[in-house]
Amino acid sequence: MPAKSIRVPGASHPRLDDGFERIRRELRLPAGFPRAVTDEAEWVAEVPALPTLDRTDLPLITIDPPGSMDLDQAMHLEERPGGYRVWYAVADVAAFVRPGGTIDAEARSRGETVYLPDHRVPLYPAILSEGAASLLPGVTRPAALWCVDLDADGQTVGADVTRALVRSRERLDYDYVQAAVDTGTADGTLRLLAEIGRLRLALERARGGVTLPKPEQEVVPVSGGYRVELRASLQAGSWNAQISLLTGMAAASMMLDAEIGLLRVLPPAPAEQVARVRRVAAALGVPWPEDAAYGDVVHGLDPKVPGQVAFLNESTVLLRGAGYVAFNGEPPAQADHAAVAAPYAHVTAPLRRLIDRYATEICLSVAAGEPVPEEIQKAMGELPGIMHTTGRRASAVERACVDLVEAFVLRERVGQTFEAVVIDVDDGHASGQVQIDDPAVVARCDGEGLELGKPVQVRLTRADPATREVRFTVFDSR
Repeated sequence: MPAKSIRVPGASHPRLDDGFERIRRELRLPAGFPRAVTDEAEWVAEVPALPTLDRTDLPLITIDPPGSMDLDQAMHLEERPGGYRVWYAVADVAAFVRPGGTIDAEARSRGETVYLPDHRVPLYPAILSEGAASLLPGVTRPAALWCVDLDADGQTVGADVTRALVRSRERLDYDYVQAAVDTGTADGTLRLLAEIGRLRLALERARGGVTLPKPEQEVVPVSGGYRVELRASLQAGSWNAQISLLTGMAAASMMLDAEIGLLRVLPPAPAEQVARVRRVAAALGVPWPEDAAYGDVVHGLDPKVPGQVAFLNESTVLLRGAGYVAFNGEPPAQADHAAVAAPYAHVTAPLRRLIDRYATEICLSVAAGEPVPEEIQKAMGELPGIMHTTGRRASAVERACVDLVEAFVLRERVGQTFEAVVIDVDDGHASGQVQIDDPAVVARCDGEGLELGKPVQVRLTRADPATREVRFTVFDSR
């Protein structure tokens, strides 16, 4: 199932709260920051290294989930002769954090911000990530300011980055942006976001890139308890993501040209895996023409249609194995990210991901025609390993939280039957995974007669929040 993240807006229950706390302990998430780190953060928040270039004239906006305070990016979009100009300001964490310092050492142990439904474990202290370094509206902040020029088709024709002071004008959310576009009231940056976003999505498909439809699981309080629903992703989120992607692609090109950098890479799937997934598509009735790329196939699939959700679940094997690579000299032979279908780098989320700060420093040096600082070069080789280890921990937290919430929602329904669809089958067809429509849950299922993509009636045999286990058995395979 392509949905992993889960939201619990306003939902609180002792068993959920205890379960989230147990996950934090089991996976050894830090409870807070050491005093030396918070002391340094309080000091640097008052004395950041500020750039001389002032671009507070740019009417930047941010687009984030409601309530977000760690605002990494702000944008302003313009039309220019023959195309568009993208101004993309990224929080300049390096104005506050120095390689080898106390804050940096703590950030290396964390790697990235870890999100739980009730809490988050931040990469940097809140005084920086939600305060002095965040691109909050109405305040002047240091930023790495990208300027990316596009032609009329949305293709990148030039890119530059420099340090600058910026000031965001507004903090918007995805629902607001989507409503403005849908009602025809969007103008300026919001109108161009939809226009450029659609162009970039078309280019992504043309080069063989992949954006999976990823609905979000949401726990909704109802009378007497909670329910789990799927919340479809908005087009506004996809358009916003395309601005971040084009910036990451520009950064990767810049570093490859300079023969020094940090890339996010994903090798192409082996031919035998592609062949297997093609067979799955045929079995489930999902059209996959011989000359079509995987991205063309998944574009527009509905994750609520049984055969299509089963295909999406089975086909994600083609997108596994992403990692980071550092190079200083000859670029790596495998420099592309298969899902992006181009070289790509993480540079747009430095408040939430360690490696973005270092990759941005490389790009700033390259763009200025200066040598990459020695302390950045020394750290580069360690960063892929740090991100691999901390990324696995974040993924484990995400899986555990989803399992906990699903078990909690179903805990009083053991013995009941549910309509489901089979989305995975183990060898021998005696067990697999099923997706329940109501509530929106994916879990293990035992029993004969499981057939990929087929409807099945199942009985809930176990739902234990303490072990985070949900289990079904086949009731009627029809």
